[in-house]
Amino acid sequence: MITVKLFGLLRIESGIRETQLEAVTVKEVLSHLTERGIPREALNSCVIFINGSTANKRSKLKDGDAVVLMSPVAGG
Repeated sequence: MITVKLFGLLRIESGIRETQLEAVTVKEVLSHLTERGIPREALNSCVIFINGSTANKRSKLKDGDAVVLMSPVAGG
């Protein structure tokens, strides 16, 4: 089981703070979240971490991993 935590606009817009999923890659996690109504465009632009380390869509997952997805931040 993988723990997925959402931050920023992803959390606000989806209403999902944390969820548990079965997945082997980050790409599968993103697919599950798209099925739950999060727009693919929002997920394609997010920053991804696995257990605190930067990751990407092709990153492999193992049972117990924590995936953090953050919407990009802009400011000025």
